[in-house]
Amino acid sequence: MVIAIGLEGSANKLGIGIIKDGQVLSNPRVTYITPPGEGFLPSETARHHQAEIINLLEKSIKEAKVRPEEIDVICYTKGPGMGAPLVSVAVVARTIAQLWKKPIVGVNHCIGHIEMGRHITGAKDPTVLYVSGDRFARILKLSNDPSPGYNIEQLAKRGKKLLALPYVVKGMDVSFSGLLSFIEEKAETLKREYTPEDLCFSLQEAVFAMLVETTDPVVLNIFLERAMAHTGSQEVLIVGGVGCNERLQEMMNRMCEERQAKLFATDERFCIDNGAMIAQAGSEMYSAGMVTSPWEETFCTQRYRTDEVEVVWRND
Repeated sequence: MVIAIGLEGSANKLGIGIIKDGQVLSNPRVTYITPPGEGFLPSETARHHQAEIINLLEKSIKEAKVRPEEIDVICYTKGPGMGAPLVSVAVVARTIAQLWKKPIVGVNHCIGHIEMGRHITGAKDPTVLYVSGDRFARILKLSNDPSPGYNIEQLAKRGKKLLALPYVVKGMDVSFSGLLSFIEEKAETLKREYTPEDLCFSLQEAVFAMLVETTDPVVLNIFLERAMAHTGSQEVLIVGGVGCNERLQEMMNRMCEERQAKLFATDERFCIDNGAMIAQAGSEMYSAGMVTSPWEETFCTQRYRTDEVEVVWRND
């Protein structure tokens, strides 16, 4: 029975979670909130994490009702993410690993999302759709509290007028760069004809349709269906910060029903960046004999591809 603590701070959310043999004992999180319309700078985000992390660590341990000596492994986000925030959290992970004399495991952030999603939902062999990021919120000057994606979703529910946006799907690849450029260049003009609610509604419909390739609202040639056909999977798992979006889940579920497949998704507790997901993935790695050593290997990297991780802990 493994007790793992996970420290996540790759962007503006700082989370520390404790997992005991798959059971979430604690998972507190704090978010660095910037003024509406502004992003978060790496240096300022790192300072936020540095100011909050000790209190959050104490809170996580207290909520979990465990003692440091009972913890088996320290897990931290190795990447990908923003350099300064990643390092600010990794320093604390390395420090407590030495103080508590525990092994340390560097976890890929994306693998953390996937492993937590599989664990919470019970998905066995899913095709995974990882959805994250909301730069669009800055264009409309939406609040970062509690998250840009959540605020976009709430506005989109009240949208009525659909704006045609660039739509690029080529084989198994999608591109959102043209869509964002289009909105950024025409934002002021568009605001005269479309409400923020309309623009959020239009963005969601365009982006999610590119992921599911739906049209009004009959399911046609499914983007994710191609991946399912290639892998032979009858399960779809949505993870990532935007994965808790109800409209995305609705559209994807419709596609799954057409294929007699099953959709798996979680809520904001585990979709949005959190420490428990790092603890869960780290505990799987630790149980499979994977620890980060020698000590010089406990660094961070902003560009840590998912396919760089050898998933030795799964044989299915």
